[in-house]
Amino acid sequence: MIRMVGNRARAAIIRSQRITGLTPDVIAELITEIGPLWHERHQAVLTSRPRRRALGAGAKHKLVFVDRLLATLVHLRHGATHDVLACWFGVDRSTITRAIGEVRPLLAIRGCTVAPDIRLRTLAEVVAHLGASGQTGIIDGTEVRVRRPAAGRRDREKFISGKNKQNAVKSMVVTDAIGRLLFCSPAEPASCADITHARKLGLVKLLADGPAVEILADAGYQGLGAQTGGRVVTPPHRKFKKNPPQWYEEMYERQRKAHSSRRIRVEHGIGHLKNWRSLARHHGRREHMSDIVQAVAGLLSHQQTATMARDTRT
Repeated sequence: MIRMVGNRARAAIIRSQRITGLTPDVIAELITEIGPLWHERHQAVLTSRPRRRALGAGAKHKLVFVDRLLATLVHLRHGATHDVLACWFGVDRSTITRAIGEVRPLLAIRGCTVAPDIRLRTLAEVVAHLGASGQTGIIDGTEVRVRRPAAGRRDREKFISGKNKQNAVKSMVVTDAIGRLLFCSPAEPASCADITHARKLGLVKLLADGPAVEILADAGYQGLGAQTGGRVVTPPHRKFKKNPPQWYEEMYERQRKAHSSRRIRVEHGIGHLKNWRSLARHHGRREHMSDIVQAVAGLLSHQQTATMARDTRT
């Protein structure tokens, strides 16, 4: 099989942000950070089993680490199938599948980058960061459509979304006041309500016992404000359901629009996430969705931080 990705083609892929979704500088940082971890894990696998040959003997990798990373990025960004990537990189389909399965978890554990030396991996770290920096956080849930579980599968109905009436998984996204990604939770079956998901993640306890942080949320989180001492701010509750006074209707609309104009930034952040094709709809295994959503959130936050740093310098 003729190898289709040589040095010139590889350089062209790295230079094009349309292909990978990332700038060359960010890809270079990923190679420096993820490369040693991948080699360390690979060596650990080789030494963990009885061997008849010395380490390093036998056939060499046809797909070097940089190509493995690029294949994973293209798969996440555009949803390219493993067959297409195998033809593109000139290797067998199983090699691409194995490469993505090795690189994707390494991307998922990176967390969200908010500064060159600050990375947030847990919700507790996000709350502490917001409290230390005096920023406002914004939360919302987002769903990714997945394949319907097979008939007879246990808990099959748990994946049905009550909002979209389709099989999906759900994650909770946290951004700051300007829409920069700070956290994306592991995926849960979509039947879980937004407020229930937030409680499972421990948001109530973190806000009640932690620093004074303001969190903006939509109506799906009404009730958390009372449990967190007013730190979760939701849209105003309509008191008059029938024949409201004119003065109240005007006040309600003014408060609702003011809250929506502040909270809209999280929708922008989710929109940037959904630009990555693997989060528009997922056709693979549902078990991989947590790694996928957290990997994409980490990559996107890294790119956002790098762009802000570049704009500040200029």
